[in-house]
Amino acid sequence: MKNEWKNIDETTRNRLEEALNQREMNFKEYSQEWFEDGQIDEVAFCENFLQRMPLKCINGIFFSYDGMLPDSEVEKEIYRMVKPVLTKGISKKVKQLSEVLKLEAYSEELPVQMDRIHVNNGTYFLNGDFTENKEFCLNRLPVNYEMKEVKPERWLKFLSELLEEDDIPTLQEYMGYCLIPSNKAQKLLIILGKGGEGKSRIGLVMRKILGTNMNVNNIQKVEHNRFARADLEYRLLMVDDDMKLEALKDTNYIKTIVTLEDKMDLERKSKQSVQGNLYVRFLCFGNGSLSALHDRSYGFYRRQIILTVKDVPPDRVDDPYLIEKLQREADDIFLWCLEGLKRLLKNKYRFTISERAKKNLHEAMESGNNIIAFMQSSGYIRLEENTTATSKNLYQAYCRWCEDNTEKPMSAKSFSGYLKENEKKYHIHYSTNIPSDNGKNARGFQGVHTQIRIDNYR
Repeated sequence: MKNEWKNIDETTRNRLEEALNQREMNFKEYSQEWFEDGQIDEVAFCENFLQRMPLKCINGIFFSYDGMLPDSEVEKEIYRMVKPVLTKGISKKVKQLSEVLKLEAYSEELPVQMDRIHVNNGTYFLNGDFTENKEFCLNRLPVNYEMKEVKPERWLKFLSELLEEDDIPTLQEYMGYCLIPSNKAQKLLIILGKGGEGKSRIGLVMRKILGTNMNVNNIQKVEHNRFARADLEYRLLMVDDDMKLEALKDTNYIKTIVTLEDKMDLERKSKQSVQGNLYVRFLCFGNGSLSALHDRSYGFYRRQIILTVKDVPPDRVDDPYLIEKLQREADDIFLWCLEGLKRLLKNKYRFTISERAKKNLHEAMESGNNIIAFMQSSGYIRLEENTTATSKNLYQAYCRWCEDNTEKPMSAKSFSGYLKENEKKYHIHYSTNIPSDNGKNARGFQGVHTQIRIDNYR
C-alpha cells in the first residue's frame, strides 16, 4: 500500500490528502454533538439523524417522504455514521440505535389517501391536478407523472398478443385499481394460461411501477401462515406468479383481505400483534383457477375475476429482452393505468367484465363445486312447483350423477348446506316436513323432485 501511495504523483496525492482531511473535519463537525469521551449520546444521535434524514415511525415501521422504508436501509445509514467512532460491538449498537430512533421518530398514523397518487416527481390528484410538492405518505411510486399523449406502444402490442381485446380493459382497470390504497372494488384478479405465454411479465411491469409497494408471495401462504399477512401491511399489491393448484383448506383470511375496509390483527415474529392497515390487492398467475377444499359459497367466487390468455402461436419467437423494453415504458404504462383507474371510479368500482371472463368464473365455480352442474343436469332431478324431495333422496340422486360423470361427491352436509344457501337461485324452499318413503316426515326441499329410481342405491 505504501509503495502504491509513493507511485501516485504529487498533485494527486495532495488532492487526496486534502479530501481526507476535509472528510475528517466534516465528521468532527456533526459527530461532536452526539459522541464524547468514547460514548454515543443516543438521544442526541437520533435528533441529529432525523435532521439529516427526516423519518416517521408508525407501528414500528419507518416512513420517509418516499413512503415505507425497510429497517435495513435505516441501519445502513446508522452504520455509516458510527463506523468512524466505534471499533467493537458495532452490529449490536446499530440495532440498539435503530430501536431508539423508532421512539424518537414516533408518529400517529398517516392518513390513507385515496384521492391522490404520490409519484417520484410530486403528487397527482385524481381530479387531474398535479403538484411537485412532496409530503410524508404511506406509498410513493417510483414513476414520474408527465402530461403527454404518448402511448406505450410495446406494452399495447404485448397485451394484444397475450389477451383477447375485450379483456384488456379489465386488466387496465385492475392495474389502475392497484395505484390507490383502496379495497372498495372487492376483487382479486387471476390470469390463467397453459404456460409460456408471458403472462408473468405483467407482474414484473407492476414491480417497475409500484417498486417496494408490491410484494411477491403465494396466496396459500397468506391464508395459512399467520406471519405472512403482516408482510402485506401498507402494500398496494401482492403478486403470486405461480399459483398452486392445490385447494385452499380455509378461505377466511383471503376473503377478508379482498374486501377489507378497516384494520385487522397482524402478527409479526416475537412481537405483540397490532391492528394494522391492509389495503393490498392480489394478482395471481397460474394454470388453474383458485379453489377451496371446503368453501363452495358464492362469496368465495364473487371476489374473483378470471382472465384467460391466448395460446402461444407455434411460430412465435420469444424476445429475451422483452421485460427490459416494457419496463422502459413504465412512465407511459402508468398513464395507461390511470385511464383504467378513472374509468373504474366513474363506474363506481365496477369492473368491465367480458362474456368470456363471466364464463371463466362460472366454469371455475362448477369445477370447485360439482353440485352446480348437478342442479343444471337433466334426468336426475327436476325443479318444479308443488313437488318435494327429501334431502336423503336428493343426495342419493346427486351421488348417482357423480358416479355416472366420474365426479367425487361432496359430503351430505355440504350438499344440503349448498341447497339451503341457494334457495332463491333455484326457487326451492327448505322444510323439515317433507313426506319420506317410509311414511314419516323428514328434512328436504319443496320445488324439486328426483327423476331416477334410488330404492337400491347406496
